Amino acid sequence: MQNKLRDYISPNAMPQIIKLLEHDHLVVKIKNERKTRHGDYMRLPNGKHQITINSNLNEYRFLITLIHEIAHFEAYRTYGRFIKPHGIEWKKTFQHLMLPFLNPDIFPNYLLPMLAKHFKNPKASSDSDAVLALALKQFDEPNNKTFIFEVPLGHTFKIYNGKVFKKGEKRTKRFECLEIKTGKLYLFNPNAEVEIIT
Repeated sequence: MQNKLRDYISPNAMPQIIKLLEHDHLVVKIKNERKTRHGDYMRLPNGKHQITINSNLNEYRFLITLIHEIAHFEAYRTYGRFIKPHGIEWKKTFQHLMLPFLNPDIFPNYLLPMLAKHFKNPKASSDSDAVLALALKQFDEPNNKTFIFEVPLGHTFKIYNGKVFKKGEKRTKRFECLEIKTGKLYLFNPNAEVEIIT
């Protein structure tokens, strides 16, 4: 597994990652892109623990996602199975595990202040941090996708499953969008990636 991870992670981060993954009961799998998540953690019925990470993530998002999922495993081991998935125990664990990686040998200098701010109170997804998500997107492979917050008001866009929506006003944190086919209203995260139609 270590050799496979080397394809996705900076060589400067690998020694620390190897230490974090030195558990007999922890398995990491790299998956094809899933639209709804970057990675996940689960305790398997056989008592082992599994982390999956999407293969299409750039090296910085891959590393953040891997540490995010390792934090679930470590929080489970330390605090037990009755904690909230992204509660205080997980946040503290994630902050502690991420700290050694927040240096210019691993992340570009200009990302470090955004990461430091994000990790004061890490969210369930780095995508919910608009500034950080936009900064990390610059390292993605070029594609024809746009963030919802960049779509002009009243324009139409489609999502990964082909459904078409018209962008409406922002409600507190999310954008209200009308599905063209059904007339139903949906709330979209500002950092959801979509394809503009008009």
